[in-house]
Amino acid sequence: MVIGDSAVSHLLIDIARQRLQLFDDSSVCTGDYSVSTARNGTGERDGSGCTPRGQHYIRVMIGAGQPLNSVFRGRRPTGEIYHPELAIGYPERDWILSRIVWLCGRQWGVNRGPGVDTFRRFIYIHGTPDTEPMGTPLSHGCVRMRNADLVALFARLQPGMPVFIF
Repeated sequence: MVIGDSAVSHLLIDIARQRLQLFDDSSVCTGDYSVSTARNGTGERDGSGCTPRGQHYIRVMIGAGQPLNSVFRGRRPTGEIYHPELAIGYPERDWILSRIVWLCGRQWGVNRGPGVDTFRRFIYIHGTPDTEPMGTPLSHGCVRMRNADLVALFARLQPGMPVFIF
């Protein structure tokens, strides 16, 4: 897969290390980012609040061209830009900011299909408020990233790219 001047191959998300890495076609790491995965640990079941493991791919990419810290609800930009005062008004929100990389499982009965479907669970790689810690599992199942990191990474991805979560 060629994006810009470099060939990119896949993403690895290491839950134990709370890291996301981008690899090129020569298996050279060309991007390494701190992330936050699920507070509830790993798991594939619907409603578990866990980050699903296994082989996935990027099914949909949402938010190209949106400003940094754009707020998304239902995978659509609201027109709001996240700031701490906005958060005070909505303390219950799990903020999805800047970009959405929506994942789909590849393994039937593991992370795809009834009761375990990553795509139907709405598992994303997405931005989160910069006040949220990285390197600590705190999400509701998704993979959270710093907004600036996600925007830079997003430009290097494309639908269909393999994503391995372990």
